[in-house]
Amino acid sequence: MKQVTVFTKNNCIQCKMTKRYLDGINVAYQEINIEEQPEYLAQLKDAGFKQTPVVQIEGQEAFSGFQPAVLQSLTA
Repeated sequence: MKQVTVFTKNNCIQCKMTKRYLDGINVAYQEINIEEQPEYLAQLKDAGFKQTPVVQIEGQEAFSGFQPAVLQSLTA
């Protein structure tokens, strides 16, 4: 199983949808809340991300937003 990391922030609807979707397809992930761990914020900004969630899937390019089609590929 590929390692999945989801960078989130509080009160983020797309973050909640992404986590709910991953839970629904039984994909384990590590959540990093950038409001609780702000040291990750600069890393995301340096990579060009301006919104959460940012999803990193091992071996793939990271993306932001709720993208169920990409998440579904984890079960293929």
